[in-house]
Amino acid sequence: MPVLVPIVLLILVAVGVGSWLQFSERQAADTVHTVGSPAADRVDVEAVVQSVDAAGRELVLRVWVTPRGTLGEDGGAAPVADLTLQTSGATLSDLEFKAHERLATRDVQVAITDGSISDYPFDTYETDIAFRAELGGEQVPVRMYFSNNDTLFSASVDPAPSEQEAVIALGLARSGSLLVFAVFMMAVMWALAASVLIGAWYLTGHGKGLVWPGLAWMAATLFALAAFRNTAPGTPPIGCVLDWFAFLWAETVIALCLVTVVVTGVRSALREDAPPA
Repeated sequence: MPVLVPIVLLILVAVGVGSWLQFSERQAADTVHTVGSPAADRVDVEAVVQSVDAAGRELVLRVWVTPRGTLGEDGGAAPVADLTLQTSGATLSDLEFKAHERLATRDVQVAITDGSISDYPFDTYETDIAFRAELGGEQVPVRMYFSNNDTLFSASVDPAPSEQEAVIALGLARSGSLLVFAVFMMAVMWALAASVLIGAWYLTGHGKGLVWPGLAWMAATLFALAAFRNTAPGTPPIGCVLDWFAFLWAETVIALCLVTVVVTGVRSALREDAPPA
């Protein structure tokens, strides 16, 4: 009982902290940022980040356009005239919709800047997202509703003041859960390397020779660590912060320990097998 009570309390505290962190991250993901004109006759743009490709330095933005008031018909299902939605320079294409035709969602690619995936899991990125609408050749007000659906990234939005357009400065960083998991992975890598180092010190210091179960455990740890590294979310490339802070050094320590134990064990076995003088 004296041992179980602290364990139960520790579990309850861990679950409580985890629940609070998950709830906070869920609330941030469900937040919808509103930017632009509140005019009755306007074009509403619902922009949702679907995925962020850090290696390709772009994100996929799903756009749903709804003309309001006198600008739309059938409850905003279609524009009353040809509608052109001009985007920021970071967006790879503008959007055009024909008059009286039902509007459908569009996926557009947006380039991201100011960051490098080699900083994983501490990499951050920035970009600008802007929408300017013209209906029948005349500019009309725009209101944007922005949200983020990529669970690997958290988004920070800084709206820019504008009367007709909707403009935001978007900042992207790794989500809290991903950051915690990546730091946990680095701690595990160092812990495994330290375990192998302690085991190698014991085998070599006490002249145990070739202890095959110990050698098998070290070799398995060497290869298992590489597989464990590849489970990092977001598929970080080789040479990122995760590697230089933990993975490459842990692999080096384990490999050196394995070679040292083998060499020492062979020398001890040869001395034992040598005939007496």
